[in-house]
Amino acid sequence: MTEPLSRTSALASRHTALGSGLEDWNGMGTAWEYDTDPCDEHDAIREAAGMFDMSPLKKIQVRGADAAAAVDHLHSRDLARLGPGQSAYGAVLTDGGKVADDAIAFNNGDDGWLVVHGSGSSMELLAESAEGRDIQLALDDDLHIVSLQGPESLPLLDAHASADLSSLAYFHHLSTELFGRPVMVSRTGYSGERGYEIFATAHDVGAVWDGILAAGEVDGVMAASFTALDKVRVEAALLFYGYDMTDDHFPSEVGLGWALSRSGADYRGRQAALAAAGTERFVFAGISIDHTDMVAGGETLRLEGRDVGTVNSPAWSHRMGKSLALVHLAPDAADAGTALEVVGEDASYRATVERIPFYDSEKSRTHAP
Repeated sequence: MTEPLSRTSALASRHTALGSGLEDWNGMGTAWEYDTDPCDEHDAIREAAGMFDMSPLKKIQVRGADAAAAVDHLHSRDLARLGPGQSAYGAVLTDGGKVADDAIAFNNGDDGWLVVHGSGSSMELLAESAEGRDIQLALDDDLHIVSLQGPESLPLLDAHASADLSSLAYFHHLSTELFGRPVMVSRTGYSGERGYEIFATAHDVGAVWDGILAAGEVDGVMAASFTALDKVRVEAALLFYGYDMTDDHFPSEVGLGWALSRSGADYRGRQAALAAAGTERFVFAGISIDHTDMVAGGETLRLEGRDVGTVNSPAWSHRMGKSLALVHLAPDAADAGTALEVVGEDASYRATVERIPFYDSEKSRTHAP
């Protein structure tokens, strides 16, 4: 018997109307597939805009005089540098310096922070960081997240917002009205495109969702599933906790060494994580595979008969005409151009290490002014 889901999106009926079976992720029914072709959804994200319900992410409201200190202890970035209306992506570490989760911390001003994370242990670790402090923590499932990603996202949202969104910088956020509903808009996303995440209550999120689809239909904007999300995030070499990183991995082994503040913040696991830099057992890398579909994941990577890595996140990119994968590789096998063998249970394929991100390697689209 299937266990009931512990969390529900206010958009669930809209997902089922689009063909989703509401599969479980993070305790919430999630649109892994719609009746539409995920390749068409992929095209929409790159050419117009695709809209995702990212409400299965967990949202923690942190309030009180010591809120900043507790969040700073949790998060691997130096959050003291953030002013109200700014946010930062970073790692959440164990005491031993390994990756317990990843999260975005939003400074909302007035001793208020919002921490958004996936399926790792951020809530439990934040509760530990809050012990003995003047702070209140609350998991906020009334707060929903709609993510609109792609080149049409700014003109569409700007035309229907009460604030000027054109000047909103990357990893900045503001409060406004969108389609007449109160929201917070953040210039963040998980696609490799310029995009925005819209935070709205359960009462308001349906009107926002419907407004975006109605306003964007003429330009090819469409709802997009997590299957399409996986394609674009692999192209953009963006990590997914539980696949590309776990609590057995140091940040520098999974491409998160850049997210470790070396001065300022005294976050959990800092010294152990920094000490691991330069002693990596493997590194985060990308490969293209001589195959006409995505591989299953979990395959062994070999170099001249030697096991050198593992496939973590595979995807088929019809736009690039390639079978791609995010992998862990031995440091001496990770140079771009290295020829590898991908060995699975039933088949093996040739592969080549590629520079990542596969798509928009300079990140000019996400970081555009």
